Amino acid sequence: MYASREDIGYDFGDDSKVGSKPIKPNPNIDGGWAWMIVLSSFLVHILIMGSQMALGILNMEWLEEFNQSRGLTAWVSSLSMGITLIVGPFIGLFISMCGCRTTAIIGGILNALGWILSAYASNVHYLFLTFGVTAGIGSGMVYLPAVVMVGQYFQKRRALAQGLSTTGTGFGAFLMTALLKYLCTEFGWRNAMFIQGAISLNLCVCGALMRPLSPKDLSEKNMVRGNSEENQAKALSHSTETIKSNGILSEEPEKKEEAANEEVLGSVQHTETGGKSGSRRSLYGLRILKTVSQLTLTVRKGFALWYSSYFGAASLFTNRVFVAFIIWALFAYSSFVIPFIHLPEIVKQYNLSRQNNVFPLTSIIAIVHIFGKVILGIISDLPCISTWNVFLMANFTLVTCILTLPLMQTYVGLAVVCALIGFSSGYFSLMPVVTEDLVGTKHLANAYGIIICANGISALFGPPFAGWIYDITQKYDFSFYIAGLLYMVGIIFLLIQPCIQKKQPREKSTEEAQV
Repeated sequence: MYASREDIGYDFGDDSKVGSKPIKPNPNIDGGWAWMIVLSSFLVHILIMGSQMALGILNMEWLEEFNQSRGLTAWVSSLSMGITLIVGPFIGLFISMCGCRTTAIIGGILNALGWILSAYASNVHYLFLTFGVTAGIGSGMVYLPAVVMVGQYFQKRRALAQGLSTTGTGFGAFLMTALLKYLCTEFGWRNAMFIQGAISLNLCVCGALMRPLSPKDLSEKNMVRGNSEENQAKALSHSTETIKSNGILSEEPEKKEEAANEEVLGSVQHTETGGKSGSRRSLYGLRILKTVSQLTLTVRKGFALWYSSYFGAASLFTNRVFVAFIIWALFAYSSFVIPFIHLPEIVKQYNLSRQNNVFPLTSIIAIVHIFGKVILGIISDLPCISTWNVFLMANFTLVTCILTLPLMQTYVGLAVVCALIGFSSGYFSLMPVVTEDLVGTKHLANAYGIIICANGISALFGPPFAGWIYDITQKYDFSFYIAGLLYMVGIIFLLIQPCIQKKQPREKSTEEAQV
């Protein structure tokens, strides 16, 4: 284990000049409007992630309505959940060009449209397009900005803020399950989806609350973070202004590009001023030209940042620890989803249905999961505790529970393991914090988009893979064992790469000292 974030071993630039000037932070950082951002993200998790965890209600209605196989019908829910996460890298492009607020509002409209169109479905394949793809993409366009905005508005209490906002998933699972069950009973599943589509329009309100910080506020936040971390130890993250060895973008080209952009816009404005003596049509045309020029420059800048993050010389993939984090994400999420999918069948096999009906094991996971996110967030924000170490310990606990769950054949034993699974899986609230520590606030949208894309692939193929293993062995034990072993491989990557990474800066500093 690691004593501090310094063990990751990144090389930082000299921030001594920054520390010489007192910085007055924005009052909205760690307070003020920041808590409105947490509320917005909390509601997003209720409406999106909570609704997806309650799709079992609609899945039963679809089975009865369309008379298709369980496997084919289940793909509707899997597509919606998987696409929500898989589109993360592409949503990062929208955020780079349009900002979090605009992206979230468009996503809210698209999500609501997917629900409403699904109310008129004539077959399962129609639902693949309307609910799986349309609503899934809309969900992704709201989910990623909700996570990114919390990361931008918080510095000292990032883990707690992320933990509070993501508890919306657990609350949403209960609220949306009860709501959909009531709506389907009273109005039928088609009207229920139509009403849910109208409710989903509240995602646009959540997006409107995502007031963007100015570039000055973001830079001040990064400076303050760099100073505080330098006083404690060399941080895992970087001030987004300097890292060269890790492949993170430098600020120099951006400043030059901004200067060039201002010069172009200035010339357009000068031409507009000089043309006032001409016709109103010419003036109107010049204003349109100026607007188009500004929009073009914004799109070009956003695309350049997105492209360089993924494919350029400053690619995020040059960061070895981040690549290990991606490999971990490919195996981790399915280990959390598989118990939700297959626990009811395990309960049947062990003749524990009566006890499970009184208090379902999946409900135990969901309830404790809420407390796990908040408690792990509070622990991670303590000055003497490393977020990285808390993250790793939670992962070790979860993988141990996944491997031991098939050995439990009593309700009490399964309940204890499920409670530990729910608590340890609270590390999901730490994922944005760890990602931001790895790549910085500036690249959080693109980087976290990659991480949730890997999670989406895991969620999309993990449960069907477990079902396939069951078809071969006629036991769910091997599904949990294989999922746990693959999960362990991902954790080993997280342990190995930091050890390799931390040697390079030290060797480099030794060579410079000799010179």
